[in-house]
Order: sequence, then C-alpha cells, then structure tokens
Amino acid sequence: MAVSDTPPRPTLAQRIMASEHGFLALVLAVLIVVLTLSADRFLTPANAVAILHQSSLVLIVAVGMTFLLITAEVDISVGASLAFGSCVVMAVMNETNSILLGTLAGVGFGAAVGGINAVVTTVLRVNSLIGTIAMMMMLQGGVYLFTREAVQNHHQLPLFPKIATGYVLGIPVPAIIAAAVAAVGMVVLARMRAGRLALAVGANPSAARLSGYSPERIKAVAFVVTGALTGLAAVILTSLLNAGQPTAGTGFELTVIAAVLLGGTSLMGGRGTILGTILAVLILKVIDNGIIQMRWNQDLQIIIPGIVLILALYMDQRRRGGAGG
Repeated sequence: MAVSDTPPRPTLAQRIMASEHGFLALVLAVLIVVLTLSADRFLTPANAVAILHQSSLVLIVAVGMTFLLITAEVDISVGASLAFGSCVVMAVMNETNSILLGTLAGVGFGAAVGGINAVVTTVLRVNSLIGTIAMMMMLQGGVYLFTREAVQNHHQLPLFPKIATGYVLGIPVPAIIAAAVAAVGMVVLARMRAGRLALAVGANPSAARLSGYSPERIKAVAFVVTGALTGLAAVILTSLLNAGQPTAGTGFELTVIAAVLLGGTSLMGGRGTILGTILAVLILKVIDNGIIQMRWNQDLQIIIPGIVLILALYMDQRRRGGAGG
C-alpha cells in the first residue's frame, strides 16, 4: 500500500495562529467576549463609539510610525511633539482667529520636528532612538519656554471643539479622520511605489541603494510624515481639550510604538502592515476601556503598554529567528 507524502491540511486553529492578522483578530474577539460577559455596559453602541474615539489619536500617529519602523527607524519624540504642537495650534488660533491657520500650524510644526529628526538621523548619522530621545527632551523643555501654562482658547470659536466632539452619522469625527489616514496608509503601503520602497529600504538598504534609490531620502520622508500626522493628532487633542496643554502626551509614544510592534511591524525594519497596526490599536484600547468598565485601578492603563511592548519585541525576535532558521 502506497504511503502519501502529502502533508495533512492545517486545521482552522493552525491557520489562524499562522496568520498574524488572524491571531490579532482572534485576540480582539476573545477580549470582546470576555469583557461583554464581565461588564454589563461594555457591549453597547455608546461604548463602541467611545472605543473608536479613544483609538483615534493613537491610530493616526501609529500609521506614520508603521512606515517609520518599516524603514528600520523610530521616533520617540511624538508624545512631546503632540503636547508642544497642541500649544502651537491654540497660540496661532488665538493670534489669527482662524481654525485653518491653527490646523496648518500644528501639522507644519509636527512636520518640522520630523524634518529635524530626519536630518539628525540621515545626515548627522545619529541613531534614531538616541536622536529622537534628545528631540523629546528638547521639546519637553522648549514647550515651557513657549508657555508656562495651558494655552486657553481666547476666541471660543464654536466650530473648533466639534473637530474632536462632533459626529457624522453617529461616528466620531476623529474616528473618521483616523480611518481616512489608515486607508491612505494601506493603499500607499500595499499598492504604491512609495510603500514598496519603504519595505525594500528596511529589509536591505544596500540593495535598495544599488537599485538606484536613496535610503536616506525614503527614511526622511517617513520621519516627516510621522511628524505631520503627530501634528494632525495635536489639532484633534487641542480641540478635545479646547486648550493647548504642555503636559499632554506623556507616555503617548510608548503606546504608539507598542501598538505598531504588536501589529507585526518589525523593529528591525522590512516588514509591517497597516491592518496589523489597526487591530493592535483596537486591542490596546479595548483593554483600556475594559479596565475602566471593570473599575480596576486605572494605573494599569500605563502598565499594559509596557507589557505589550515586551511581548511584541519577543514575538518579533521569534519571527526573525524563525525566518533566519
């Protein structure tokens, strides 16, 4: 009797575990089921909308960070840039009485910070981790030279708070903005030349250079895009607080990086997806929301991203070890 050499078909569970997105979706589904059974108010339309709202700022910046990590760089300054940017937005609005100019100032400020980070990393050849930590320190000190306290909304423009608190067809405006940013990011990464170049530079910068592409230029663009998206998030944060808050953004950068790494983007570059980042952001924010719903100590919201960061780095190391073996 002949023995078949055909390997057995993997089970559904094996296929889910082998699929990075499938595994993340499974984790998210399990969290939702557990919290639904544990907290009466978790599975309600109002709470679902709240989770979308809470996810928006992190997702907007995480899209940019996904591209940056794919190129094998990182930006630790996004939290400090978010806080400083919010003060810039409100200060410009107070001077000009214009939401548009305030928004442009916030996005421009973030892009400028990203540009400086790009120069430090790609021209001065400073490691991006060290360079952006230095930028974070300068921004944290600089914001107090700019303002000693929160920058209040002097004109009380009625439309400005609606950027953060408004709804379209029952969906929060920040969630719509975040979804649009994520959709563009998915198209760029999966369908456009810029996305392929980012992946190529992260995987093998020498090969990319031999093919006629400049890794430094591609990394610089990723830094500027991440900075600009941080500026956009600063506009939404300022709208939510109706003020520029110099103390905002503490720990924000670690939450963003934890989400991107949990979503499957490699710290060493060359691999990552926006869908994975979206699922990871939702996982983190569902956990945050569950902590509130269960009335647990909210300090856990600070601890959880740290645990996730360690797990994500371990998973990334295992994946790279498996690929190498």
